[in-house]
This record gives sequence, structure tokens and C-alpha cells, in this order.
Amino acid sequence: MGMFDFVKSVGKKLGIGDDEEAAPTADTLKKELDSHKLGTDGVQVDVQGDTAVLKGEVKDQSIFEKAVIAVGNTLGVSKVQADELQVAPEPGKAAAPAKEPTFYTVKKGDNLWKIAEKSYGKGKGAKNTVIFEANKPMLTHPDKIYPGQVLRIPAIDA
Repeated sequence: MGMFDFVKSVGKKLGIGDDEEAAPTADTLKKELDSHKLGTDGVQVDVQGDTAVLKGEVKDQSIFEKAVIAVGNTLGVSKVQADELQVAPEPGKAAAPAKEPTFYTVKKGDNLWKIAEKSYGKGKGAKNTVIFEANKPMLTHPDKIYPGQVLRIPAIDA
């Protein structure tokens, strides 16, 4: 666990210029990550080719997952390596590696209702609000998803 795939040719364009295949710099990715105010001040971002490498510590699993998709859903990034991104331990417990997250890559014709039914089962489309909330602040509106975008799919109670 720790290496996550993204679609290099789609995502938020950072900076200026016409070279859409070029990976953004570590500084621009860090600014993008921090702009979401997730609590990622202690996270370092490095770039190796078209791979973003995240290091440091975050408060909980949801921030870990949001940091991965905030950086990965950037034009020019094809992978996010998060082996060295740790989830802070709960008081009195030992540090543990982050759990394996569930991500979904949006396909043409998808909407959050369809994604909820694919992820949680037939008749569970109303759980689309759970997916929307889990992807805030990167998602600002439930209808503003695009093919190639990667979304967090949180576990739900059956």
C-alpha cells in the first residue's frame, strides 16, 4: 500500500503555461494541498517525474485520503506515493500505518448516485451525499465531477 494511480492528463491545472503533460512542482502541489485547509501543515510534498511523494504526519485517516486525492487530482500527476505519510496515533496508542483507502475513478456518464450504487450496492444511491461530504472541500458541488477524477469512497454502516 502507499502508491496510488491517477489519470495524468486530467485534473486541476496549477500554474501557467501550455505544457499540460509536465508534472507540477513540489511547491505548487504543497500550495494546492494547503489551500484546502485539511490540517496538512506537517506534510511535505516532493515530485519525482510525474509522481508526487507525500511525507509527514496527519491527524486521521480521512485527512490522509483527502491529501492523496487533493494532490493526485492535479494535471500532470499520474501517481501519489504515500508510504511515508503517517496517521498520528490516538493518545495512548502506538503509531500505525494508514489503512488501505477505497478510491473510485469517475467514468464518463457517472454521477454520485451511480457511484454510490456501484460502491454500496443497488438501492443505496441515496448514500451519494456520504461520498460528496467525504470529498469536500475538493468537491464544491455534487454535479461537478469529471471522468478521470478520483474520489474517496468512505465505508458506511450496513
